[in-house]
Amino acid sequence: MAYLLIVDDDEDFADAVAAVCRGEGHEVQVAHDAADAETRIAERRPDALILDVMFPENPSGGFELARSIRKKWGEIPTLMLTAVNQQFPLAFSSKDIDPRWLPVHDFVEKPVDFEILKAKISGLLDRQQQSE
Repeated sequence: MAYLLIVDDDEDFADAVAAVCRGEGHEVQVAHDAADAETRIAERRPDALILDVMFPENPSGGFELARSIRKKWGEIPTLMLTAVNQQFPLAFSSKDIDPRWLPVHDFVEKPVDFEILKAKISGLLDRQQQSE
């Protein structure tokens, strides 16, 4: 299966997502901030990234991290987890994906339905395999 990196400051939530992904047979690492995520990517490039939008120190940290990752390591399939639509009236969706401003491949709204999450990860990995 795939090697996934989950980046979320909420340790309990990240552990739950990791457990679901491991249950699907994936190898999983968890990072709780941008610096740790970048260190882990430098050590081993993930097959896909599951990235939160908001971090305590930076409400748009996930957007910034996605751009930094794209600049440093190129395209890594990225699924963005977001509660931003609940916190702010922004209505982010897949229509907002842009390779320069928001270089992600798909979104999942928090609270996460784990069946939807599994399907989105599977789709992301399938698209990646087809493009190789």
